[in-house]
Parts: sequence; structure tokens; C-alpha cells
Amino acid sequence: MRKILILGIVIPFFGVAQQTLSIDVQGVRNSEGSISYAVYTESKGFLKVDKVYRSDSIKAVQGTTHLVINNLPKGNYAFAVFHDENSNALLDTNWLGIPREAIGFSNARMKTFGPPTFEECSISVLKNSSIVVLLE
Repeated sequence: MRKILILGIVIPFFGVAQQTLSIDVQGVRNSEGSISYAVYTESKGFLKVDKVYRSDSIKAVQGTTHLVINNLPKGNYAFAVFHDENSNALLDTNWLGIPREAIGFSNARMKTFGPPTFEECSISVLKNSSIVVLLE
């Protein structure tokens, strides 16, 4: 019984390390609406609403909006960020599907004919880190 009690006290200290990722979202046109982000963990569901690992939004700040994602296990992630200027919780697009609101990605940019892939956006989060995402 004593061994079980000791393990119950020690194991939480050696559990999965959680990382903090700070993201400076640059190129925020104005302070209207919010900056929304989505975190993806695999290529298969990249940019699919139902495959988001984690998402949230914060008030937009013109110029650079700073956001922090806490409690990320070590791993590879891809991030998509957009400026939801009209606060409708959707990335507004035109009839061709081209975004009308500014969008950005970790480690990659929009291509001429569509978004980058998970692999192009993927970053390793192995310790507390910070990145810059440029909205386009």
C-alpha cells in the first residue's frame, strides 16, 4: 500500500510536460472583431473545422495581436489564424472560396491556388516557444 501511495504522489510530477506557445499575429489591419486561431495535429484533417485540436479567439489589436496557447503537449502542430473583423465566428470567403478576411499560418503563407499543407505549416513545440504569424 505504501508503494502505491508514493507512486500516487510522484507520478504527477513526471507526467506529460505541457508547453506554452506565444504567437505574435502581425499585420492586423484594425482593432475590429477578434483574432481566431485553430490548432491542428495531423495532416489528414488540416483546415477541417471538425478536426481542430484546439481553437479560441481574442480581441483584435491593430498592428500586432499577442496570443498565448497554454498546455500544449510536446509535438508537431500547424496553426491557422484569421482576423474575424465582423465577429461572426466564420472565415468569410467570396463565391470562389477565397478568404475576404486576413488569414495566416504557422511557418507558411497562402499559395496562389490555395492554402499551404499541414507539412508546410508544421512546427515542433518541444519547449515553451514563440512564433510570428503574418496575416495576408
